[in-house]
Amino acid sequence: MNTIDKSLLDGQLICLAPIEVEKDAEVEAKWTHDPDYGRLLSAELARPLSPAHIKKKYEKIEKKMEESGDRFYFAVRRVEGAVADGENTEPDVSARRLVGFIELTWVSWNHGAAYLMLGIGDPDDRGKGYGSEALALMLNYAFEELNLSRLTAVIPEYNRVASQMFEQAGFVEEVRRRQAIHRYRRRWDVIHMGILKTEWEEKNIE
Repeated sequence: MNTIDKSLLDGQLICLAPIEVEKDAEVEAKWTHDPDYGRLLSAELARPLSPAHIKKKYEKIEKKMEESGDRFYFAVRRVEGAVADGENTEPDVSARRLVGFIELTWVSWNHGAAYLMLGIGDPDDRGKGYGSEALALMLNYAFEELNLSRLTAVIPEYNRVASQMFEQAGFVEEVRRRQAIHRYRRRWDVIHMGILKTEWEEKNIE
């Protein structure tokens, strides 16, 4: 597989970048006022958060990344001048606008395994290819730069868009925790999807 000429953290639509604590906290706080944002990501309680709360979260993330080495968190930013899927207007003039995040957590170096989480914040930014490109960049980073052997994503059953995106990237369903979440007036399964480095390599042979 020829990856020498492939940019590590830069795509055509988005790039993976460091957190900008003050600026990003304002943006993500607005996302949390949409209850579906939290519900699409996890089974945790969805609630609106203040910029100060998000700032504290970022500070904890950066401290953990520095001290433990078992977490890699990236802001997903729109590339200056990028035109997303379905857009017929002029490119967005706001350079490096925050559209989401992607992270590797619980990295187990001795086993070469980690969990992956991805979120696109504003509903208007979903369905434009940002998530798919961020996922592709992170898979390359995890398997080539970090030399991990497998990744796991945990997805609520009702987030079918995410399930399809991960499946297209090469993930397969490995575990299904039946009726583990109560949302939208009914019970849903939680799906654990996984991908091996060898599977990713086969899918990306040029």
